[in-house]
Amino acid sequence: MMNGTTHSDIVLVVDDSPDALSMIHDALESANMDVLVALEGRQALTIAKRIRPDIILLDAIMPNMDGFETCRALKADPSLSSIPVIFMTGLSETDDIVRGLEAGGVDYLTKPIQPNELIARMRVHLSNARLSNNAQSALDSMGQYLMTFNGQGDVAWATPQAYALMAKARITPEWRESELASQVRTWLNHRPEAGHSLTLQGLEYPIALKFMGFTEQSEALVKLEDGDKLAGADLLKSKLTLTERESQVLYWIANGKTNREIGEILEMSPRTVNKHLEQVFPKLGVENRTAAAGVALRVLVAE
Repeated sequence: MMNGTTHSDIVLVVDDSPDALSMIHDALESANMDVLVALEGRQALTIAKRIRPDIILLDAIMPNMDGFETCRALKADPSLSSIPVIFMTGLSETDDIVRGLEAGGVDYLTKPIQPNELIARMRVHLSNARLSNNAQSALDSMGQYLMTFNGQGDVAWATPQAYALMAKARITPEWRESELASQVRTWLNHRPEAGHSLTLQGLEYPIALKFMGFTEQSEALVKLEDGDKLAGADLLKSKLTLTERESQVLYWIANGKTNREIGEILEMSPRTVNKHLEQVFPKLGVENRTAAAGVALRVLVAE
């Protein structure tokens, strides 16, 4: 058996076979994992909502609610959707494997289960889930108005700040499902380039969406922009007491552009860009472009 984890992961095992439960329970406990047990799908959902597991092992064939339906229900619940689900079942046909993965499973093992292989796969998916959750937590804590949309224009995920701004603009769940989804779907169908913005129509409060790119899940990553607030170079100009050109140069420095690239964007020579930077540094109390970019980013992220 493989060495135990450095902390106890919580595993929910869902199977109506006493023999399978006993074997898996013993293997996981030997790997220093805490084990929860459910005999069918509805019971699994109740347990998962009460004691959120780190990973779920799910049989496909069970009474009342089978594994495929259970997995779909888990993925439909925002509080449980990020939990990795591994199917472990006697169904070995390709169509069954596809059903499991399409239902939201991250892996599919056929019985009889080999404990060492199961635990090795679990460690990979637990690690991936932690990385994903850490990345999302970092975004949540940055104060960014970030959100993702699926191809139908529905909100897939949003930071607390984005939800707060939508509430400020009186964007109700009903408006999101109808008006917002329709506008976003049309916008995404035109394949916008990074940096392109969509001003939402039909709102009294000015709100725009800035396209940032696509995630690994093929969802559109978007920044929600408050039209009632200064942003970008205008924000730097106001907060740091810079001239218009100085704030524009600093904004693009903060976005990782070289002097040559900034010159092309602002239609000036790289030498002129450098002259503006020479004026910016003493105003910010810094000595180089890296430190200047840091000051700019702190202002931009704070807003």
